[in-house]
Amino acid sequence: MRALKKISQLLAKNTALVIILTALFTFIVPEAFTWVKGDAQVLVLGIIMLSMGMTLGAKDYQILAKRPLDILIGTVAQYTIMPFVAISIAQAFNLSPGLTLGLVLVGTCPGGVASNIMSFLCKGDVAFSVGMTTVSTIIAPVMTPLLLNYLVGETIDMDGWGMFKFMLLVTILPVGLGSLFNMGCHKQKWFNDVRSVMPGVAVIAFACIVGGVVAFQGERFLESGLIMLMAIGCHNIIGYLLGFTAGRLFGMSTAKKRTLSIEVGVQNAGLATGLSAKFFPTNAESVVACAVACVWHSVSGSVLANIYQWWDKKHGEPVTEIHEIKKPVTESV
Repeated sequence: MRALKKISQLLAKNTALVIILTALFTFIVPEAFTWVKGDAQVLVLGIIMLSMGMTLGAKDYQILAKRPLDILIGTVAQYTIMPFVAISIAQAFNLSPGLTLGLVLVGTCPGGVASNIMSFLCKGDVAFSVGMTTVSTIIAPVMTPLLLNYLVGETIDMDGWGMFKFMLLVTILPVGLGSLFNMGCHKQKWFNDVRSVMPGVAVIAFACIVGGVVAFQGERFLESGLIMLMAIGCHNIIGYLLGFTAGRLFGMSTAKKRTLSIEVGVQNAGLATGLSAKFFPTNAESVVACAVACVWHSVSGSVLANIYQWWDKKHGEPVTEIHEIKKPVTESV
């Protein structure tokens, strides 16, 4: 078990590298991940969300009651900034319908659990981060289909009700089960052992999702790679900037502003990839755009956390209101 824990920690610290290597490997050996489709893909997504739920206990839910204004501001920022910036960038870059769908889908998904780790690393307000991720995930089955239909519904044929039910299955159910297990078994050694290796399991599951996308849609990436990267990069970076700005407008502390910037900018692109593959299987560009966003958000979020760390070392700027909680499980962004 000690060896498994070390492997898990190593995978969690190098999530972006694992994803990139998996994508490169799949380009060479695509048949390695052709099994990641249909029910298998749903199961893999469920494992990722279960790992998130296993980090949530009673104290994390108490955050929602103790800090409703912070959570409200953060959640509103999450579901306004990223979706509308996405459609604006799509129009500005004159993206194809497929790339537009992928970018907007990433923007309408909840925050990624990886943002909790990034907030921890840059001395952000981790409790705030966990609270935002929890709430945005809980309301995602409603918000994601509604926003997606509003922003691109005229150009795509989508099953909003079907997406709602699917998101309940792959988000709320596994997160809820994991959380219940955590609250009921957190004093049990076997559960703590299992939970300690879940970061690595989540990273492997995330890599499988990306591998499956590359296996089936890898060739399409080469067709629109540059414009896709530019659009995803702009979307992500603008999210960081506007998230930080929103925190400043509401007079938040440095820790909260950093957290809000990361929470807004880093989306659960792994979930977006699964949704795109499930509901828009014939729209290859959309699936590939979501998969590329997975990698981009993981890398850029880690870079931003390092920049904040560098700033503290150089300027010694005090960071207040850091809430000490357990390290959350990482996963795809």
